[in-house]
Amino acid sequence: MPDFLSELNKRQLVFDGATGTMLQRLGLKPGGCPDELCLKNPELVKKVHRVYVEAGSDIVTTNTFGANRAKLEEYSLEGALREINVAAARCAREAIGDRRFVAGGLGPTGRFVEPVGDMTFEAALAIFSEQARALKEGGADLIIIETMMDIKEMKAAIMGAKSTGLPVVATMTFDETMRTVLGTPPESFAIMAAALGADCIGANCSLGIEGIYKAVLAMSKVVSIPLIAQPNAGLPMLKGTETVFPASPEEMAAFVPKLVEAGVKVLGGCCGTTPEHIKMMGDVFRGLAPAGKRTVGFTALASRTSFSLFGGKLPAIVIGERINPTGRKAFAAEIKEGKTTGIRNEARGQEAAGAHALDVNVGVPGIDEVASMRRAVFAVNENSILPAVIDSSNPEAVLAGLRAVDGRPLVNSISGEEKKLETILPIAKEYGAAVLGLALDDDGIPDTAEGRVKVVERMLERVLKVGMRKEDLVIDLVIDCLAMTVSAAPLSAMETLRAIRMVKEKLGLSTVLGVSNISFGLPAREIINSNFLTMAIEAGLDAAIINPNNKAMMDAYHASLVLMNRDLRAERYIKRHQALTEAAPAAIPKEAGVSCAPAGIGERLRQGIINGDEENITALVEEALKEGWEPLKISNEALVPGLEEVGRLFSSNRYYLPQVMLSAETMKKAFARLKVEMKGKSGPALGKVLLATVEGDIHDIGKNIVATLLENHGFEVIDLGKNVPADRIVEEAERNKVDIVGLSALMTTTVLEMDTVIKRLRDKGIKALTIVGGAVVTQEFSDKIGADQYGGDALSAIEKMKKMVKANA
Repeated sequence: MPDFLSELNKRQLVFDGATGTMLQRLGLKPGGCPDELCLKNPELVKKVHRVYVEAGSDIVTTNTFGANRAKLEEYSLEGALREINVAAARCAREAIGDRRFVAGGLGPTGRFVEPVGDMTFEAALAIFSEQARALKEGGADLIIIETMMDIKEMKAAIMGAKSTGLPVVATMTFDETMRTVLGTPPESFAIMAAALGADCIGANCSLGIEGIYKAVLAMSKVVSIPLIAQPNAGLPMLKGTETVFPASPEEMAAFVPKLVEAGVKVLGGCCGTTPEHIKMMGDVFRGLAPAGKRTVGFTALASRTSFSLFGGKLPAIVIGERINPTGRKAFAAEIKEGKTTGIRNEARGQEAAGAHALDVNVGVPGIDEVASMRRAVFAVNENSILPAVIDSSNPEAVLAGLRAVDGRPLVNSISGEEKKLETILPIAKEYGAAVLGLALDDDGIPDTAEGRVKVVERMLERVLKVGMRKEDLVIDLVIDCLAMTVSAAPLSAMETLRAIRMVKEKLGLSTVLGVSNISFGLPAREIINSNFLTMAIEAGLDAAIINPNNKAMMDAYHASLVLMNRDLRAERYIKRHQALTEAAPAAIPKEAGVSCAPAGIGERLRQGIINGDEENITALVEEALKEGWEPLKISNEALVPGLEEVGRLFSSNRYYLPQVMLSAETMKKAFARLKVEMKGKSGPALGKVLLATVEGDIHDIGKNIVATLLENHGFEVIDLGKNVPADRIVEEAERNKVDIVGLSALMTTTVLEMDTVIKRLRDKGIKALTIVGGAVVTQEFSDKIGADQYGGDALSAIEKMKKMVKANA
């Protein structure tokens, strides 16, 4: 039996195409649990595997996309999880023999991981580990993770799959904006997945082959591991009573050379692709020489919605230092009380000031640092797009931060001290983090550059030994605030600069420095610090830990990049200068989140919704009530306008779904307080909406999001749930006299049920308007089945329903 990774190293490999498309072609009817087929009708599944092998597939995927505990619970089949997954892997092996590979397939749970959703990271990790173990037991050669939308869920899936020791292939699904539903770009996913140890990564589903090409091309710029492309056969269309995918085998095969140029080493298909597609694409694929091996000479960090690259020949970045209680009594007291207002303000303020990553330190004596770190990281994730730096000497707090964080963080810190190397390195490796290495050991900070470099060399050896990469180590050349300042040791600054050059030139590592310690004990420290920052960047510093709200430091930073030709056409410098000029003559606040003049209660309520301030929104409502605001005034003049602004930010791609959901949850808390004041009474609803995922489909994430937003916009919502028969939808629509029926479907096998529901509503004479949505639903499909509106994204659907109700009034 060949080894998957060995074969991948030798040659290009071809996956199979769409399982659902082939099962439908072979006569499978919608309904029931498709993952149970390996128990109920194994010969049908084997037939699908065989036709793909005959078409040239090197790898077939088990029929287990929804065979995780969370999905099987929908069918009361969670007790059969092991049996289903083992049977699926054995079914595939029996169909293809030992000359091809069996990939155990993992799909999403259908739930979001907190703080976006209600599933804990630990629960998600347990779910994927359980399924991956069963697939390995059945004989899978590798694990493939497909169609993920949540980067946190993907992290859990990769770690769960890696726990089996099998090779891991991971793909996410992106829309035409090159982001997932939750706002993740291909680069952020790629950076995180590669660091977690995935062996091959890429994109599948949602898009045709041109869109998948764009996604993998973006990934190729930030990682060096093999890439996989699994495009749909175009976007689905309704032809008569059949859902079809329009891209022909010839059209898709013609695009394959571009995929190879982008670095694709593994090629397969998703929805709508057939053995004919796979054969034609595979023939072209195998006839092309693979692209040359890519190398990555920089360090990469990622959040859910953005990423930061530094090191090599890239411009230096700024790491914001302000989320730190050291020397800040009020900030420390807030952390001790379990509050996050200051953390959230600092996160937003430092991002606005130009930081590229945010250090998160909650080291207050006497607190539960584990719980505090988790809270702080959630707050940063929710209020900034920037990657996080987990800053703690407590391994348990570091672990809590790594579990809570979105994307790929930097851990601050390890050192040459044996205890830190033994405790921090293994968890950083497991969770895919980069590590900041302090150039000191058990004997302290060496006085000379040569001494520090020796410590760094030992650290690098240990980092490589645990399986991390060279670019995963970022070196802090350390300036002791008492012994190594220029006031106490005049040569210390020059020695630190020499150490930066040596680490860059001799070891090729990225470097970082907390700049402000150099001036400790001197007056006008800002002058010393800003000039030293310029010198350090010239010496090769890649990341500066500074206060980005300090104008002098940021002036020095931007000027240095221009003078060193690291700011192309001085674009960053000019953009910042223009922003500062436009802001004048208003003074720039010294502290993030502190405004020059206090806003009125209405504006603070509006901002509370925009910023998703769950922690303080109830108190703000109380304040408004004390000032004599009526509940309806609070709602109509403050809360609703805030939510409308969130919609505008979402439409302009400045907010993504996690921020929208946070604002919606904040709105819920505000309304909960208003309802108490109104003693159960409420203003008239905008309209009554019935929502349902159609029969045969158990996917309801999108529908649930729409339901939450509708309620917050003043609609009365009747949510029938998922897998709802047409007759029940019609019956409930008639009984409740609803204004709108909203239908959702994710699967091509169930989308035509929408047509059935709409026809039955009309046959019954029900005058409710209809709106349809879901991953496979398009405007063209909506028009063909006679829906009154196509939903599109969640916020667009809300605006359309407002107009529908108004027009129908």
